[in-house]
Amino acid sequence: MRYELYYWTGIQGRGEFIRLALEDAAADYVDVNRKRGDSAMMPFLRGKQEGALPYAPPFLKAGRLVIAQTATILAYLGPRLGLVPGGLGAEIYAQQLQATITDLLAEVHDTHHPIAVDLYYEQQRSAARKRAQAFREERLPKYLAYFENVLERGNGRQALSRHSYVDLSLFQVVSGLDYAFPNAMQRVQKRMPRLRALAGRIAERPNVRAYLASPRRIPFNQDGVFRHYPELDSSR
Repeated sequence: MRYELYYWTGIQGRGEFIRLALEDAAADYVDVNRKRGDSAMMPFLRGKQEGALPYAPPFLKAGRLVIAQTATILAYLGPRLGLVPGGLGAEIYAQQLQATITDLLAEVHDTHHPIAVDLYYEQQRSAARKRAQAFREERLPKYLAYFENVLERGNGRQALSRHSYVDLSLFQVVSGLDYAFPNAMQRVQKRMPRLRALAGRIAERPNVRAYLASPRRIPFNQDGVFRHYPELDSSR
């Protein structure tokens, strides 16, 4: 099957978690908006296409299926791409972990947009500094400790009994946090040895390595979920 991924052009965002799974599995897919522009997804968002109605991208078209929400898309792709261990228990646990990553992404986003999505960062900078401080000091260590424990309870190297889409997503989380909060990540470095090692191994997987070196990998920038504003990463 050839998959069609719909997501905003020019940013990694939540679509990147799906791209990593498709790339790692060498799946046949097309990043539709990058070929046809963001207008390509509007008929789906406006209910002009058959199938499920997405609220927002990313969404995936697989045959006649239209699947939205990152965690749901990955839950669908996981068994089909060999990116989740077999068995209902493993599939549900993977979904649970991916949903927790979704929670983390929402909190990362709110560090630079704590008041309203429709306002520019510059219009909420003061509130963003307060939100980012709470995230750096309280929420970030808590999330990283949780996922460190997940790896420890697994086999010490992966979230589940073998390589899965959750590992790919944790790589993206670590990479994004390194970009957005380099100082904060440096301060918690010693408390996340398994996560750091996992991220290094994922980066060296042949298909992922080739993807990261290709123009298909959009660089981190100031329009995605992970944004680097030095004042939000300051300990002052």
